[in-house]
Amino acid sequence: MLNPRKIKHLQEDQQLKEEQKMNITYHEENGYLLPNIVVGCDTSRPIGKYGRMRRKYLQEHRPILFSVMVQDGTLFEHLAEVEDAAQSRLETIVPALAKAAGATEALKAAYPMKWVGIMNACKAQAEEVILQEIIYA
Repeated sequence: MLNPRKIKHLQEDQQLKEEQKMNITYHEENGYLLPNIVVGCDTSRPIGKYGRMRRKYLQEHRPILFSVMVQDGTLFEHLAEVEDAAQSRLETIVPALAKAAGATEALKAAYPMKWVGIMNACKAQAEEVILQEIIYA
């Protein structure tokens, strides 16, 4: 049985297929009709770790949406926005988790390895939240 999230993705993909069929233009080259596909690449903004993770997710689980974004030239802009959102969310979540876990400057000075372990755990927890809220949404 499909879960509601999967059904929603399938409906969105079907809708994107229908829109994609109507918006493609062609040009003739050596007797063949070739689609006019322009891949826009804005390299002024870095994609980063979370942008690459989102791209991989789209390629593997939402291939139609990925193709439409590539054809429309909106993929790199979307990936850069995801990267920015994930980084800002990470900067918000990690300090709150560290405070709740008791990772203080005094602990850092007295027991640096324990502090590093706590901070690594906090970052891992924050990344799990980011994956669910931003990357796989």
